[in-house]
Amino acid sequence: MCRVVDLRQAVLAKNDASADALRARLAARGTAVVNLLSSPGSGKTALLEQELLRARERSVPVAALSADLATENDAVRLARSGVPVKQVLTDGLCHLEAGMLAGHLDGWLPDDTRLLFVENVGNLVCPASYDLGETLRVTLASVTEGEDKPLKYPTAFGLAHLVVLTKTDIAEAVEFDEIAFRANVERVNPGVEVILTSARRGRGIGALLDRATAAAAGEPVHTPVMARPPQHHGHTHPHHGHTHPHDGHSHAHPEADGTMAHTHP
Repeated sequence: MCRVVDLRQAVLAKNDASADALRARLAARGTAVVNLLSSPGSGKTALLEQELLRARERSVPVAALSADLATENDAVRLARSGVPVKQVLTDGLCHLEAGMLAGHLDGWLPDDTRLLFVENVGNLVCPASYDLGETLRVTLASVTEGEDKPLKYPTAFGLAHLVVLTKTDIAEAVEFDEIAFRANVERVNPGVEVILTSARRGRGIGALLDRATAAAAGEPVHTPVMARPPQHHGHTHPHHGHTHPHDGHSHAHPEADGTMAHTHP
């Protein structure tokens, strides 16, 4: 077990170094990354398509990269917005890594891109541990997934700078309890903002773009409790994950979600 944990820490450390380098490189050219995490079927693509359309209306130079295990369906949908879009197929890998992202940007990302939206693989476990060099990390959930989603996936929600609730137009039909959802988000990530959206009805469209452009302009983002450096009081405790001094991210291991540690090739 120790060898598995050591290997995982080495993989994360290598990813963090790549993320730092990518963040610095993109910042030098004026580009900020928005990392979008959610379960499959959350409505992430539908919302992102609307946000990209709003960005075009506002003349904000944006691009989008979508990651999936297979098919280019999401990229085809996002391309309808008219902004530069690229599909990345991970060939079975359950998440993107900073080095992978950097490789796909070379020779593709337009020089004037202000915001790069990254639609991560539909998964709330593995992607939560990998910094992509993002400026803003957003975790999404739909009303169809239940109010306890933040408690089931505390790392994904606990490290978010922003939480987005989707498909609110059907909240009443599925008997979704917004108060309970907000309380559960607050338990794992006190003080984080929750935005309510409906891509179908237009509710909250543009709010994600607003938060992203503000972050890109240097406005401070929310600092999750899980991302704060541990406080030492004369005794030691085992700490899972590690903190990045550049952005306050702490990338906890998926074991925090109750899953077994594992390695990827």
